[in-house]
Amino acid sequence: LCIIDTPGAYPGIGAEERGQAQAIAYNLKTMMGLKTPILVVVLSEGGSGGALAIGVGDHIFMFENSIYAILSPEGFASIIYKDSTKADVAANIMKLTAQDLKTYGVIDTIIEEHEGLHIDPDFGIQSLKKELVKVLKKLSALSEAKLLDHRYQKYRRMGVFIEQGEKSETKST
Repeated sequence: LCIIDTPGAYPGIGAEERGQAQAIAYNLKTMMGLKTPILVVVLSEGGSGGALAIGVGDHIFMFENSIYAILSPEGFASIIYKDSTKADVAANIMKLTAQDLKTYGVIDTIIEEHEGLHIDPDFGIQSLKKELVKVLKKLSALSEAKLLDHRYQKYRRMGVFIEQGEKSETKST
């Protein structure tokens, strides 16, 4: 069980000099080959390499008010618009909500929070527990080979787009 709650890996030169990128890549490779079910929960914020490093899983759960993206909306706005105050515009473009990511096949299950995880944590935890048990039973019934193949296929499908006329859509599965 991997719980993601991070704005991301440290973006400084020192982290790069100490091999942060290689550590993330090694972790991704290792997790892809684990012969046990991997469940991932995005608790509140999943950002950048910090989330990527532990985000490989057979089933990804995301609390309904959390966000999951390659970088923060402020970072995106700073890069694209050269203006971090356009974070709201960037967030809309990035499609980083649980609902958006479920639509695009990045996550598998949205966990209901009721009034918000910070207000009623017991409700959110009970919702998560119910879903975790259900999914773990299904995954535990798979052979090692099937489990690894399903995981591989899941990640191969991410980011696949099908062009339709002038409009591009993500292939949903």
